[in-house]
Amino acid sequence: MRKRTAKKNEKILVFKVSLSENPQIAREIALVEGQTLYTLAEAIVDSFDFAFDHCFGFYDSYGKGIKPTKVYVLFKDIGEECEPHAKGVKKTTVSEAFTLDKKLVFLFDYGDGWKFDVELTATEDLGHSRKYPFLISKTGQSPEQYAASQE
Repeated sequence: MRKRTAKKNEKILVFKVSLSENPQIAREIALVEGQTLYTLAEAIVDSFDFAFDHCFGFYDSYGKGIKPTKVYVLFKDIGEECEPHAKGVKKTTVSEAFTLDKKLVFLFDYGDGWKFDVELTATEDLGHSRKYPFLISKTGQSPEQYAASQE
């Protein structure tokens, strides 16, 4: 994962990420406002101890019969078919996609359908000399990405 320090005038964005089906399993992650949704996706997947080995997207709503109005997907970046109004994740910054208290659903692995609720909870004016993204806290044990196969 590509990490970097914040520039002098950049804000630090703090995200709360929780497993949609079990909100007690959550992570708090900080990024620099100029980092991309792709970097946020990597940080989320890494914080839940998953392998970053599937396509993904961020949606303002996601579910049966619900049509999202804001869609950011890796499919757009790799030239695959996707929603006509979708934007890519490799050039869209987290500050473009999120405003304070804004929530998006992060869908990772369209086959297994891992869903995470992602909310921008705070902004900080001064970046510390650490590298971002930065995992602030972990609550709950990470689920297994792949269920053990039955024989």
